[in-house]
Amino acid sequence: MDTRVDAARPALRPPAAGQPQAALPTEGTAYGVLGGISFAHMLNDMIQSLILAIYPLLKDSFHLSFAQVGLITLAYQVTASLLQPMVGMVTDRRPMPYSLPTGMGFTLCGLLLLAVAPSFAVLLLAAALVGTGSAIFHPESSRVARLASGGRHGLAQSLFQVGGNTGSSLGPLLAAWVIVPHGRGSVAWFSLAALLAIVVLLQVGRWYGAHHVARSRAASRHTAVPALPRGRIIDALAVLGLLIFSKYFYLASLSSYYTFYLIHRFGVSVQGAQMHLFAFLFAVAAGSLIGGPVGDRVGRKRVIWVSILGVAPFSLLLPHVDLMWTGVLTVIIGLILASAFSAILVYAQELIPGRVGMISGLFFGFAFGMGGIGAAVLGGLADAHGIEYVYRLCAYLPLMGLITVLLPDLERPQHA
Repeated sequence: MDTRVDAARPALRPPAAGQPQAALPTEGTAYGVLGGISFAHMLNDMIQSLILAIYPLLKDSFHLSFAQVGLITLAYQVTASLLQPMVGMVTDRRPMPYSLPTGMGFTLCGLLLLAVAPSFAVLLLAAALVGTGSAIFHPESSRVARLASGGRHGLAQSLFQVGGNTGSSLGPLLAAWVIVPHGRGSVAWFSLAALLAIVVLLQVGRWYGAHHVARSRAASRHTAVPALPRGRIIDALAVLGLLIFSKYFYLASLSSYYTFYLIHRFGVSVQGAQMHLFAFLFAVAAGSLIGGPVGDRVGRKRVIWVSILGVAPFSLLLPHVDLMWTGVLTVIIGLILASAFSAILVYAQELIPGRVGMISGLFFGFAFGMGGIGAAVLGGLADAHGIEYVYRLCAYLPLMGLITVLLPDLERPQHA
């Protein structure tokens, strides 16, 4: 795909009424680059989701409690959450195109260590290395997606996200087909996927290195000034943070403990439970493609409304239905809830123009952190009160979508 620079519409958010629009040139939509970064995201998150998918195997092999299972997720996600904002702030000042394959190298090391870990402590170290790889990968890859968007920022973030969510959905499927029959050592086979991702990211890094200089020179001739007062920006970021909390705490209940819930309540096999987890995560992948382009057309605030609050009727029903309807409802929940993150991320980037790396790192990091803390907290609750109690409690989290009303309107929807 030809990725040459053409004239496109301005990348900055439309100005307030009565203010002139700065004519900042952007690149035409580089679908080849978006495809490459999305493919690398798929491989990255597929590797990461293997950790979640083999939790039942790890629990039996190392005789872990639910709280210890949660700590594995916490080690991975908190490492990622703490490092990502720092990586984003550094790369805002000095973009690092070849940090992308470097981050994948950390993921590769964590994967190999996971395959041979002799103890729970080493499992935690392996998870932390994978988290470090994510911390390096996500802020810069999100910047690449925005740079390659040609002004269609929501579409670009959705394409980037659909790669990651597709990879996350493939993890349980591959675990059921490969790891469960052959044992934990077969995790090492997936190092080939990490090596392939490194090759792809080297090519993406070369394109990024060639294009970000021209982009930076063009941007330096224009001042990206937020149109909202500082206090309103802080309030809006706080609301977005609460929405991320509700989304990722609820996702933690499904991604980390769904297989245990199905095994405990319905008596399904480990492989059967992993197939249900695959169906949920595949729905998440499909739903992630919706939020960005729809937000480009109808406004991101509307997408955030529907994607968070719209899940509530289904989450409230979930703990009270049979196995068939459990599968149906989780697919619906995945489709709706997944559309939120792309809309939230682009909305936040438009709140503070010119700080793409910091905002991407902050929101990816906060999302990972909330997922990790959620997994640990919910694991402790499952040990104390049972896994079904966790699902009855988490059913109310999507109701926090009501606070979307507090977000300011940033853009006029594009209906054409």
